Amino acid sequence: MDNDCLFCRIVAGEIPATVVYETETTLAFRDIDPKAPVHILVIPRAHHADVAALAAADPALAADVLAAAGAVAEAEGLSADGYRLIFNTGRFGGQEVFHVHGHVVGGSPLGPMLSIA
Repeated sequence: MDNDCLFCRIVAGEIPATVVYETETTLAFRDIDPKAPVHILVIPRAHHADVAALAAADPALAADVLAAAGAVAEAEGLSADGYRLIFNTGRFGGQEVFHVHGHVVGGSPLGPMLSIA
């Protein structure tokens, strides 16, 4: 656990979150600033800075995160119409919290994949 990490503190129960799914290795909770009708963050309980670091250090845990994202999408009723799973990596990738997290977003048409201003 990184005591300065927001998501580590959520895992530790120090900061409240609306948890929608959890396993021994993962935690999923609603985003506090949703960008779609359904916007859930899926994280490993163990701290890894980004998805590349997670995949390099623990491929099995990376698979757990993906499986949890799929379970969340199914539980939220997104599977039939589709959803987006996003891992922002690094500052230029838009990562704001440096604890790997996947965004499961859906519930309405999401539009183009990427808009560059």
